[in-house]
Amino acid sequence: MPSATRRALRSGYGFALAAFIATAAALPAPAQAQTPTPVRGGTLSLIAQPEPPLLVSAINSQGPTLYVAGKIYQGLLRYGPDLNPLPELAKSWRIAPDGLTYTFELESGVKWHDGKPFTAADAAFSIGTMLPEVHVRTRAVLNKYMASVRAVGDHQLEIKLKEPFPPFIMMFETGTMPMMPRHLYEGRDYRKNPANQQPVGTGPFMFKEWKKGAYIKLVRNPDYWKKGLPYLDELVFNVIPDSASRAVAFERGDVQVLRGGDVDNVDVKRLRAIPGVDYTTRGWELFSPLAYIMLNQRKPPFDNLKVRQAVMHALNRQLIADNIFFGQGKPATGPFASATRFYDRDTPVFEFNLKKARALIKESGVEVGRYPVKILALPYGANWERLDEYVRQMLEGLGLKVSIESTDAGGWAARAGNWDFDITTNFTYQYGDPALGVERLYRSNNIVKGSPFANVQGYDSPKADALWQQGGATLDAAERQRAYSELQKLLTQEVANVYLLELEFPTLSRANVKNLVTTAIGLNESFDKVYIDKK
Repeated sequence: MPSATRRALRSGYGFALAAFIATAAALPAPAQAQTPTPVRGGTLSLIAQPEPPLLVSAINSQGPTLYVAGKIYQGLLRYGPDLNPLPELAKSWRIAPDGLTYTFELESGVKWHDGKPFTAADAAFSIGTMLPEVHVRTRAVLNKYMASVRAVGDHQLEIKLKEPFPPFIMMFETGTMPMMPRHLYEGRDYRKNPANQQPVGTGPFMFKEWKKGAYIKLVRNPDYWKKGLPYLDELVFNVIPDSASRAVAFERGDVQVLRGGDVDNVDVKRLRAIPGVDYTTRGWELFSPLAYIMLNQRKPPFDNLKVRQAVMHALNRQLIADNIFFGQGKPATGPFASATRFYDRDTPVFEFNLKKARALIKESGVEVGRYPVKILALPYGANWERLDEYVRQMLEGLGLKVSIESTDAGGWAARAGNWDFDITTNFTYQYGDPALGVERLYRSNNIVKGSPFANVQGYDSPKADALWQQGGATLDAAERQRAYSELQKLLTQEVANVYLLELEFPTLSRANVKNLVTTAIGLNESFDKVYIDKK
């Protein structure tokens, strides 16, 4: 791909690429080189932590769901570590000079796991009908910007936008825009469809068995459209509730891969030192995960800005990074991760200052002790448990009465998504552009029930809404930067959320597991080229 093309993609997602057509032959090789002779066969053992509530990524966007479902479902595109798009179910694509029409040429000969052909009608149904209803993150963009989508024959898809939206080309990976089988979902209740229990995709692995509380098994798709792939026979995602037991399972070789969060951060250094273990933090380029605390702004005491500002001053983010997450992260300065486009390093920072925090509580006039609050615990392991205990301790130092409630992953998602919380911690992915990964958390028109990855804290600002509109629609990168710089200052000052950490998630694996991390979504990829070297 010419360097000018790369620059255009980074500065405006390709609207200088009026006639750009991406093809497999013209694109860079994966970041991790393959050995000349991949080995066929074998079972790869992994961990699903926590156990996902569902395996259909169109309906559930929690991390464990995306991890497992990424092997079953596929998107039209993949993305390299440099965030440039790569072919997947779409073998080529072009963007009109005005940025309003996207045309995808789809692979032929692709079959769903039940043997039915995958066609442009499936893609049109997924993007035009199902995802705008059930995918809380994707629907916000599609409902706002998409004018139409249609199948042109069996293998061409045309999408028209109402207005230019530069980040649109970044939306076609499997977690954001999974292709769903029209013949199983059209005209049915998407969320209650029996097909959700036996997921059917186009990916290299097919659903075989889910023994709740024990494991999820996927098996090789014998009719996979990429000839000769996948190499592995089976994937087993083990459900092991205890962090120490997960670490032991990796040490003994019972599992061969650990995803960030599978074990307590305190164990990572020891496990990394085991002979024959590989370690990487690559594979998170598209996500840039950022952790924050959501304060329910609909009721006291967090409907008061000074109380929210006091919470920001009361938390030592460097201590959280160093002593709670054991160095696997760094303090966040605001809603944008520092590695992402349009980050503004001049955003004012709330320093750790208990004296200032107590003064703000006094200035607020709120008797915070009159409003007992509960922390809805994020059920993702010991790091988050330690964080909740620390937050409770620091808020009690401001005079709040705080307790902690535990739940499982499904319960947390349901309660947070339905605003049934006072305080809860969350971390979300930024998806390469603030219009895709950050805007959804703050737009007032995304104060909707049903997902913890919307504006569930209830932040409502007409000024912020106008800036999101300005930043998302223009093709001018400088104008986008101005809007997003102002937004970062506004959201931080108004404590739209309590910003904590830019997270770093390591992947640990046995050295004989090859081709594990090759794209910007890392372990959420299909694993169609992963193999186990038996030498």
